[in-house]
Amino acid sequence: MLAEGLGLSGIVSILFTGIVMKRYTFSNLSEDSQRFTAAFFHLISSLAETFVFIYMGFDIAMEQHSWSHIGFIFFSILFIGVARAVNVFSCGYLINLVRPANRQIPPKHLKALWYSGLRGAMAFALALQSVHDLPDGHGQIILTTTTAIVVLTVLLIGGSTGTMLEALEVVGDVHDVPLGESFEENGYISPSYEEGTSSGSRLKMKLKEFHKSTASFTALDKNYLTPFFTSQNDEEDSDEAIEPIVNSRRGLRGGQR
Repeated sequence: MLAEGLGLSGIVSILFTGIVMKRYTFSNLSEDSQRFTAAFFHLISSLAETFVFIYMGFDIAMEQHSWSHIGFIFFSILFIGVARAVNVFSCGYLINLVRPANRQIPPKHLKALWYSGLRGAMAFALALQSVHDLPDGHGQIILTTTTAIVVLTVLLIGGSTGTMLEALEVVGDVHDVPLGESFEENGYISPSYEEGTSSGSRLKMKLKEFHKSTASFTALDKNYLTPFFTSQNDEEDSDEAIEPIVNSRRGLRGGQR
């Protein structure tokens, strides 16, 4: 509500809230509550996704679309694919600069990331709103283009993703080190560079320095934020540790009696 009142994105604020709650609030629940919450939100997400695709199907059949701009639709799909390739491969290159050799993202995984994208429930919702916000039928063209992109990517890319992952040998690959493996406890220390290094080496040095600052935030989160926001488990552990002592004392008193 605050984000909407300030003219900001309420969707982004809800997403950030969910990330923070998963990080800190979820750990305060009991094991039974964690299992129930995970299953409940999985059910809600499945229902929401089903509703979006049902609504999209009704929209394709019932709404009035503008199919007179086929060239715009074609070049939109083409340039979206190019833009996603630039985004995925450039970000993957920057990530691999700061990661050690055993945790770098392989090129075949980057290709899988690029190929398995281009769906758009959120884009479809925004395109529906653009029909009312944009004048002179421009919103109708955007809605038609977005609908075409979503349908094509869901049917073609979504239907062939499994085949593509098998062709890239991403599925069932047990030779690579898991990408989620954590860094060393002391963090990744950037190596020293001699004077007169190339621009690529200077870029690596800056990225590794940035990673050191990220490691310091991780230490801050581990030492201060997580203990402050997730105190319930610690109290339960302390209660479980105290309970055997209390029981032993009660047993000694009963024996003395």
